[in-house]
Amino acid sequence: MTTHTDDTRNTTILVTSATGKTGRRVAERLTARGATVRAGSRSGATVFDWEAPETWAPALRGADAAYVAYYPDLAAPGAVEAMDAFGRLAVENGVRRLTLLSGRGEPAAVLAEEALRAAASGAGLTVVRASFFAQNFSEGLLAEGVAEGAVVFPAGDTAEPFVDADDLADVVVETLTADGHAGRVHEVTGPRPVGFAEVAAELSRASGRPVVYRPVSEGEYAGLLTGFGLPVPEAKWLAGLFATLLDGHNASATDGVKRILGREPRSFADFAAGVWGGRRA
Repeated sequence: MTTHTDDTRNTTILVTSATGKTGRRVAERLTARGATVRAGSRSGATVFDWEAPETWAPALRGADAAYVAYYPDLAAPGAVEAMDAFGRLAVENGVRRLTLLSGRGEPAAVLAEEALRAAASGAGLTVVRASFFAQNFSEGLLAEGVAEGAVVFPAGDTAEPFVDADDLADVVVETLTADGHAGRVHEVTGPRPVGFAEVAAELSRASGRPVVYRPVSEGEYAGLLTGFGLPVPEAKWLAGLFATLLDGHNASATDGVKRILGREPRSFADFAAGVWGGRRA
């Protein structure tokens, strides 16, 4: 656990992807601490679009720090090149501190991390590698299935230490407002690995209606995504990413949240109860 710097209220921080699951939460927390927040989005007051590099420099100009949440994923094609260009612009525009959201156990994401680190060598970079978000079941790609009573995913029997996006946002804010994080890589997870069948049981308990888990193959999941309108290449890439992440190599928890925040991370059961209004047995 670290100590806050004294100049948070005199700090201007760019939050990229500020309407996303983590960006929205980070922006809210930084604003509450008195920082001047530039909430970067395609249609907000601070225009920022990862697919429009011409928007990056104006958003960065005069900022002291930035939260870098790359869309669609740091392991996606083009992310390395984007991180290289963004890092150079950040330093050129006077940014002194960067926190990058990365995926835990994603080799392709590490390449993008390294690209940003090299390009922004004049700024302090902290990398936060997160496990699968619990909020993917409430406000992400799996929310519609949960509402219909089924979690359909290419995870087999693999367990995942789901991290609560609120915990992640708290960690990100610490790295942006406290000393001692520059140059470090933090891995953040929930308190323990949870299998998808247990996830479905917790969702059922919290919501008071049946939710089942239906494991599918990588190919079947890609087919489902294309059925929802996703282009075939993107569907195949996304299905492959999930299958890779949930092959068992991430099925362990870390102490990242407790080490940085001084408290235990929120459990999946407590997350589910909080969202759906249920009570733990």
